Amino acid sequence: MYSNEELKNISTQVRRDIVRMVTSAKSGHPGGSMSSADFLTAMYFNEMKNDPATWTRDGKGQDMFILSAGHVSPVYYSLLARRGYIPVEELATFRKFGTRLQGHPSVRRGLPGVFQASGSLGQGLSVAAGLALAKKLDGDEERVYVMCGDGESEEGQIWEAGMFAVYHKLDNLIAMTDWNGQQIDGTVASVAGEGDLEAKWKAWDWNVIVADGHDFDSISRAFAEAKANKGTLRPTMILFKSDMGHGVDFMAGTCKWHGKAPSEEQCAEALRQLGETPLGDY
Repeated sequence: MYSNEELKNISTQVRRDIVRMVTSAKSGHPGGSMSSADFLTAMYFNEMKNDPATWTRDGKGQDMFILSAGHVSPVYYSLLARRGYIPVEELATFRKFGTRLQGHPSVRRGLPGVFQASGSLGQGLSVAAGLALAKKLDGDEERVYVMCGDGESEEGQIWEAGMFAVYHKLDNLIAMTDWNGQQIDGTVASVAGEGDLEAKWKAWDWNVIVADGHDFDSISRAFAEAKANKGTLRPTMILFKSDMGHGVDFMAGTCKWHGKAPSEEQCAEALRQLGETPLGDY
């Protein structure tokens, strides 16, 4: 198990990777990538049963992760690299011609660690629910994790998948929502009036946990509670309260950095604010 300090170093390095990748590509989605970096770091390094050396796309005998909000691929690729699935140096190819690290995750070229292409919003929870049901039918005791966005949760398919997961008693499914309150056109509240996600998921009879997405103690408790839910025949939704663009003051708390690349000067300032880590840049 990694300590909170070690997890903080990793997530800080992941944010450095995100800023550098998007700046170099001159495109990408830094805001949501940075808001989800802490709890996804904890998931990959402490919570999810995963081993790059034995990874297979069929997912048998291992936990599986689906990134539903596929546009936040920078955080996904950085974690895959830092966890050992792909070379760290490959992050320099993000969104470049011929790269495996496309703007949205793809399986066409067999990128290790990626079970399913994603990017068309709303589909990932359906995929994860199907995988969780398949594991139950196969007698596979491992879990399926999935991350959705709160803006993405305006999609009707999210709620259809939520109904499916309850009906099929998928207590091996741990869903997460990056609850940062922002989306491409503004605040989530101002776009579709999504309301109280906690109350809505509870109304669907999910096991619902609300946690601080930037506090590793809170994150750890949330995952422990989610894992303890197995056997109840109810799926779990962890709502991680987070801050869009977390870690850099001029990116934080605003939709403006949902899909905007920093300038070289802004990149340098972001890296200064984040600070260096023992892991080092690619």
